[in-house]
Amino acid sequence: MRHFIFIIGIGILLGSCSKKTVYPLGVYQAETVPAAPDYSKTYYWSALPTKKDMADVTPKGLMDEQANAPVDVFFMYPTIYTGEKGDDQWNAPVNDPEFNKRVDESTIKFQASVFNSAGKIYAPRYRQAHISAYGYFRRDSVMAQKVFDLAYDDLKKAFQYYLDHYNNGRPIIIASHSQGTTHGIRLVKDFFDGKPLQQQLVAAYLVGIPVAKEQYENIPVCKTPTQTGCFCTWRTFEEGHTPRRFTSDKIAVTNPLTWTVSEDYAPHELNKGGVLRNINKVKDNLTSARVVADKGILWATKPKFFGSFLLKTKNYHIADFNFYYLNVRENAQDRVRAYLKR
Repeated sequence: MRHFIFIIGIGILLGSCSKKTVYPLGVYQAETVPAAPDYSKTYYWSALPTKKDMADVTPKGLMDEQANAPVDVFFMYPTIYTGEKGDDQWNAPVNDPEFNKRVDESTIKFQASVFNSAGKIYAPRYRQAHISAYGYFRRDSVMAQKVFDLAYDDLKKAFQYYLDHYNNGRPIIIASHSQGTTHGIRLVKDFFDGKPLQQQLVAAYLVGIPVAKEQYENIPVCKTPTQTGCFCTWRTFEEGHTPRRFTSDKIAVTNPLTWTVSEDYAPHELNKGGVLRNINKVKDNLTSARVVADKGILWATKPKFFGSFLLKTKNYHIADFNFYYLNVRENAQDRVRAYLKR
């Protein structure tokens, strides 16, 4: 199942790349991996509630409420090491200021910030796998596994450091996208599923990578908007489009407009607002949502915005969170309230 989850990334991430991709040089060697992060230092956290960072940003009119938030959010970001100039290692160097800036000004600003009204955000930097490592499962699965294991080992250590030094028994939201979810699936299994820490789980938002309905023995798919101790997941494609691979009725799908697993169509009027390139401009009624249960995917109508006629891709992976920004934001708050009331 782990290999199945890893392989999916190459199709959904590379599909939107138009410029030439830089690939790692040579084979993976443990002796040449980038230096490990030291999570005792704030530098190795993209977001911490104790420092000013991009996770504090909000669309105009909304508030960053981390200061008084009663829960924590542990966020694992997607693949940003996507083969741009200089991306020539198998694992991303967390000491590279340019790479860290790319992380902070993209996923932290536009995805992690979704949760700053629900909890204090912790987002560790990690030596994530180069995007091309997903494809290597077809060529050299042993090598590819080592690349991903190194990335996961960083996140596992970061989470343990967070538990030991920051958590203090507070409730936890797990949030992730794409490669972050590749690792987030494992993290939830290792730390929460059937473990004492499961009692602190508000919910897990494991978005952008297929998650099996029966992924966990003790953690179910969220089926109502205020259910807690469960996980939400979806992968977004244009209405009517089915990807060629990685579809199955065994994959869980949550509708981010209704927060159920029902296949009932949720019209764009239920979309409280999405965010695209400008974080300050929330676009009301941006798109719809429909669960396609037999395929394990989410369908969305083509969003309408200035220049949207140029949008040719039918794979909306990059906007899994952003199309439903305000709905996710409010749902995280709802689940926190439900958890605290419980």
